[in-house]
Amino acid sequence: MIKPMFKAIALSSALIAAGLTHAADVTLKFGHPASEDNIWHKAALKFKEVAEAESDGRIEVKLYPSSQLGKEQDVINSIQLGTADMTMTGESLQNWAPKAALLAVPYAFTSSEQLKNAVEGEVGQEIEEQIKQQTGLQPIAWFERGPRHLTSNRPIMEPSDLEGMKLRVPNVPLFVKAWHKLGAKPIPMSFSEVFTSLQQNTIDGQENPLSLIKSASFYEVQDYVNLTGHVRSWIYVVIGSHKLNSMPADLREIVLDAAAQMQSYEHEMFKADEAALRADLEARGMTFVEPNIEAFQKEVKAAVQESLTPEQLELLNKI
Repeated sequence: MIKPMFKAIALSSALIAAGLTHAADVTLKFGHPASEDNIWHKAALKFKEVAEAESDGRIEVKLYPSSQLGKEQDVINSIQLGTADMTMTGESLQNWAPKAALLAVPYAFTSSEQLKNAVEGEVGQEIEEQIKQQTGLQPIAWFERGPRHLTSNRPIMEPSDLEGMKLRVPNVPLFVKAWHKLGAKPIPMSFSEVFTSLQQNTIDGQENPLSLIKSASFYEVQDYVNLTGHVRSWIYVVIGSHKLNSMPADLREIVLDAAAQMQSYEHEMFKADEAALRADLEARGMTFVEPNIEAFQKEVKAAVQESLTPEQLELLNKI
């Protein structure tokens, strides 16, 4: 009886010791909205790989894609409460940090180069500083979003072509005002309702990046992608400031290095992904149209001026 007892105690002790040996010093719960085949999730996997390898397992990164930890604002609230640690977020941050509204202003940016210069320059520094001060979150990387384009069943070359067009838009007041100014009839609607509404001709068009146009199968109910590029934006990968600052200095440096490698990795995938998306949608029968961008910019300008606060307009003028 004694030998089995000693064996059980020895086995139990070994298991406990093994658990202690492999336990991470820091665990990061990283929740985000992208699906597992999205380049954002692939970038998050890169962060996990680098952080865990460089720390020799002292950092463990747990990924929760496809909004497993909740919607964007829910995860932000969880990070502020300390029950989650990292997420990807964009203009929703304007609920706390008004300067973050610049992440989704129509025609604030007209090229990837201009956007990059702003994000990594004075404009980005101002936005990041306000986010840190007013949300308890610290941006550690940024990803460019694909430009938002307009889909329809007739080519749209000029703002006048939008006259009377029933267009689904997200429930963002600036978006509604901008499309109304362009002559369309903007209809705020949940994204999940868009395909059926297009199929039933309840609406005539919608606007989204190419990635969502493809993943939502809008090519089945829309003929044209009008390259309006009316919103170019980015998202931040953020971590709770308290969480980051509570880490030992060496692990904090590893997290920041892993974030930098994740950012570079995503930027390379983004360029290839945008080209592949266009080719794929063309192969599925969609026709790409080059509208008169200057005419769209001119019409939208008044809506933007009316919608932004003086602080936001000042930042916009720096772009």
